[in-house]
Amino acid sequence: MTTVRQRRVGKGTEADEDQPSEEKNVKPDGKVPSGHTGRKLWDILSVTVGGIVAVSLGLLTSVYVATLHENDLWFSNIKEVEREISFRTECGLYYSYYKQMIQAASIQQGIVNCKQYLEPVYFYIYTLFGLQAVYVIALYVTSWLLSGTWLSGLLAACWYVTNRIDTTRVEFTIPLRENWALPFFAVQIAAITYLLRTHLQPVQERLTLMAVFIATFLFSVTWQFNQFMMLIQALALFILDCFDMLPTAKVTWLYIIQVSGLLLVCVLQFFNSMILGSLLISFNASVLIARTIQKNLKKGGLLNRLGKLILHVLLVLGLTLLINKFMKKILNLESDEHIFKFLKAKFGFGATRDFDANLYLCEEAFGLLPLNTFSRLSDTLLFYIYMFVLILLTVAAVIVAFRNLSGSNQVQCMEEREECTVTLKPDAAYNLTHTVLFGCLALSTMRMKYLWTSHMCVFASFGLCSTEVWKLILKGVRLHTSQRAHLIKYSVPIITLLYISYKFWPGIMDELSELREFYDPDTVELMNWIKSNTPNTAVFAGSMQLLAGVKLCTGRTLTNHPHYEDKNLRERTKQIYQIYAKRSPEDVYRILRSFGTDYVILEDSICYERRHSRGCRLRDLLDRANGHIMDGLGENEPELKPSLYPRFCEEIKKNLPSYTVHFTRVFQNKTFHVYKLAKHK
Repeated sequence: MTTVRQRRVGKGTEADEDQPSEEKNVKPDGKVPSGHTGRKLWDILSVTVGGIVAVSLGLLTSVYVATLHENDLWFSNIKEVEREISFRTECGLYYSYYKQMIQAASIQQGIVNCKQYLEPVYFYIYTLFGLQAVYVIALYVTSWLLSGTWLSGLLAACWYVTNRIDTTRVEFTIPLRENWALPFFAVQIAAITYLLRTHLQPVQERLTLMAVFIATFLFSVTWQFNQFMMLIQALALFILDCFDMLPTAKVTWLYIIQVSGLLLVCVLQFFNSMILGSLLISFNASVLIARTIQKNLKKGGLLNRLGKLILHVLLVLGLTLLINKFMKKILNLESDEHIFKFLKAKFGFGATRDFDANLYLCEEAFGLLPLNTFSRLSDTLLFYIYMFVLILLTVAAVIVAFRNLSGSNQVQCMEEREECTVTLKPDAAYNLTHTVLFGCLALSTMRMKYLWTSHMCVFASFGLCSTEVWKLILKGVRLHTSQRAHLIKYSVPIITLLYISYKFWPGIMDELSELREFYDPDTVELMNWIKSNTPNTAVFAGSMQLLAGVKLCTGRTLTNHPHYEDKNLRERTKQIYQIYAKRSPEDVYRILRSFGTDYVILEDSICYERRHSRGCRLRDLLDRANGHIMDGLGENEPELKPSLYPRFCEEIKKNLPSYTVHFTRVFQNKTFHVYKLAKHK
């Protein structure tokens, strides 16, 4: 535990009083005092009750989100094709691989057939809802570890549920990879929190490191953004290590575990080269190399250490860029270039007409976090308490960091015979830095808010139930006594829980009683037509989101799909999307046939899109990328020119000879138009 102010201890009995030895717990006749036995029994009872509450809350949360999903879609009553269509956009793509595996004869021969007990779709969604139980239990345990009381975990779980709109979206985007990954990330954070405790036995430390590794691996293998999340985590460890707020040996182990987990994923994903070129591997390697180069980094006075620290940071950043550039050069990696183009444009380092970057920039999910998020979080008191705890512990962290760098750890206090203690334990320091960095990520990119808001519940509940936090506050106003600190530590969280229950329980009951039904007749009609009227070997082109559903519902071959981490697939998608651009029928036909397309699906919701403003409609992105003036009133960039051709998705519906020679309409309804491509010699 890193301290700024410590209780002054003499050489006599006062030290013994502060640090009880084993002899003090044993009577002269060798028997353990009854008080000590009673305390142990109380600890066992507390852990047992807390564990039961944790598991119960996890299971209840799982049942809660499963019920919401059922009530929203009437999932148990709709047809299989409707169930599959309900897995929108990339969700359908991910589920299609599970369906493909279940239907494969070789797999069925090798595993117990679960179909006689449970429909495959229910096995899938119940597994994900079950992971929500793991998620809530992990948040509960992390808060409990930080505060020392399971009441904190109870409050964290309640906040997670009452702020469900901002903490999870599992009930309506079930197969998303983040819904598989985030529970394991929460388990990893809980394991790291325990690892950073002081006075762990060697066997405890080894088991905890194993738990961190397993959780890191499972998190990495289930989400494509894992390397960026763990890079932020590595930055948190680096910052705290630089300020002497974490044990260097444990930080080193965590760096190694991150890299080992990613490399194992790389092997299991058939040597995915994108992982080898990740910034995380380059950064962690750079930190370890820089430590070897710079000796005595943590010795000297304040100015001396600041100079070494600045040099260390510059060395690590320089090595990271150098190693990353080298790896991408020798492996010829371009898989993640669209992410860096997006970040460059997002943070104002030059405008871009790049189609892939603008596709992200124009999506609300990748925009700034809306301000109404904070009003919703404030309704449950979460945001107010979170900010209060955050400011308090940030001040404490700055004081601790300054004292560590200056080499002094004692400051006199006004009280007699003792010194005030301003402490920040390593586990609390890590969670503080974690929540700050992921908060910055959430503020900049709304889609990442689920990483922050769930941890916000943990951090706020920990602060409200922490003896150290209340001791710091009470000493600041000179009202501290041990009894008063403990009274506030338990009474304030209980009052908060009562307030949350009173205000939100009726709403939760209303939500559980509200019944809806899935309804999308146009998409159902399209999928049924494809299954009934096209050969199994037919190749379909269209939007990424729709084609994911086509693959899931019909099993037909696709020209492109929403897995966007491959440069060739991104380029192919841009070419396929020329069906919504101002291109000649000959150009569009040539492009589609080059990918083996038999049928192309056009969607009115894209061709005549109104959801986005001018400049962010898909047709606008294509026009800008092609150098054409956009439709509608408004400014255009000076270098954009009028197109020689009308918009393909509009003009093809006029059945002009120049179009019918290549395309024949074979299906249409209010939403979709399907055209079969002629096969010219």
